[in-house]
Amino acid sequence: MNARNLTIVQTNDTHAYLDLHQELFWKGDHAVYRPAGGYARIAALLNQIRAENPGRVLFCDNGDTLHGTYPAVRTRGQAVVPILNALGLDAMTAHWEFAYTPEGLKQRAAELKFPILAANVYHKESANSREPGHDKETDRNGQKPGRRFFPPYLVKEINGVRIGLVGLASNIVDKTMPPLFSEGLIFTLGREELPQIVDELRSREQADLIVLISHLGFPQEMKLLSEVKGIDVCLSGHTHNRLYRPVLQGETLVVQSGHHGSFLTRLDLEVEGRRIVNYRHRLIEVEAGIEPDPAIDGLVGDALAPYKEMLSEVVGETATPLNRAASLESTMDNLLLEAVRESTGAQLAFSNGWRYGAPVPTGKITLNDLYNITPMNPPVSIVELTGEEVMAMLEENLERTFSADPYQQMGGYVKRCLGLTAYIRVENPPGRRIQRLFTGHEEVRPDRSYTAAFITQQGVPAKYGRNRQDTAQNAVDVMKAYLAAHRPVRADLQGTFTAV
Repeated sequence: MNARNLTIVQTNDTHAYLDLHQELFWKGDHAVYRPAGGYARIAALLNQIRAENPGRVLFCDNGDTLHGTYPAVRTRGQAVVPILNALGLDAMTAHWEFAYTPEGLKQRAAELKFPILAANVYHKESANSREPGHDKETDRNGQKPGRRFFPPYLVKEINGVRIGLVGLASNIVDKTMPPLFSEGLIFTLGREELPQIVDELRSREQADLIVLISHLGFPQEMKLLSEVKGIDVCLSGHTHNRLYRPVLQGETLVVQSGHHGSFLTRLDLEVEGRRIVNYRHRLIEVEAGIEPDPAIDGLVGDALAPYKEMLSEVVGETATPLNRAASLESTMDNLLLEAVRESTGAQLAFSNGWRYGAPVPTGKITLNDLYNITPMNPPVSIVELTGEEVMAMLEENLERTFSADPYQQMGGYVKRCLGLTAYIRVENPPGRRIQRLFTGHEEVRPDRSYTAAFITQQGVPAKYGRNRQDTAQNAVDVMKAYLAAHRPVRADLQGTFTAV
């Protein structure tokens, strides 16, 4: 039997970084920063790959694609659509795209020339619309699902190879994110559905290969693939891993391509019958020196033009490189929380442990940098918390970050905090990770009240605290004011969370 060749190209978690931006790289014992990414350079790499393999290239994206920068959020994702359409994608799945509400995402999906796939996103149950295979899943209000919101899969034939593409959207949208993101929808893990879909693709659709386009995150996907057989390639997303080598889970090849469009994955396959008999993998840096594709460069310029002058305003200077490169604490979020705390006079400050946000090397800070830190520009809020609530909230977050069961991991990095010092044991069981918790030199007391400033519901979930109120300020406003008062600013690591 003759081998057939196929090349898969993957991007994930680009977060609407349309053009060249700063990226962090590790060099020995320290971080270095250099420009990378941009869709015009991604297009140039695609042109080269397609020229080498005419008619044999599959190009997929894992979501977190229409959201994450000011132009994208300002246009509810529309600014990115013409660029994606021109790139010639075959399929994608979704996560932060739901920030535009399900109805808004449907509008964007209708404008795309390729499908959004999600086998695990359903309308809430209606009397006449049930699908099998997900009876164990319910939403946060205990409701069961009905018909699917997006198609679960797509079959494509490339160079004589029939490929079943299956999508799994992020399953945390209705569990940890603001309710408007998932209004009317239920998100499942996909574990109950996948075996049936794999069987359907193999038997009825006669698929030679099955490719999973997932936004569950690397740990969840590895466990899922240990339980569900028959998937040949998993294009992984959500956790921003730079996989310089593919990972094998059983017979499944797992790849992921970092974030911000700074990398893409190229996976060259040789297929005989219904088996991959050989493969070659490359994680390709989208280097600044790549000659941009002129057509895509023009589309990127059109998308950025209405905001270019405004976003280029210099609003401050930093003596500390700002990044979100570490799980326990980051300089970028320390800047954000110092600004939030100073603007409110609160004792404590909290925000979500986001992974996205292009780094800012030492030097000038622009308004664009601030919107990259918080593209939604949420309001700054205040709440009163007891020490007992602070401890419970942090323990809950640590479990969602480091749970021994990957299916229970529902966060990004550890919740960002200021005004606290926590000594933790990551390996301990739920509710027992925090060894000691201090504010300043005093141990946090369970019965004492503390004022806390925060941004977004994820900073302090709604079930915690009392006297919750929004201030008249938004995150970008308070950062601008803080930068004006501190030139240059410092945002050093403070040891907020220390693993002991």
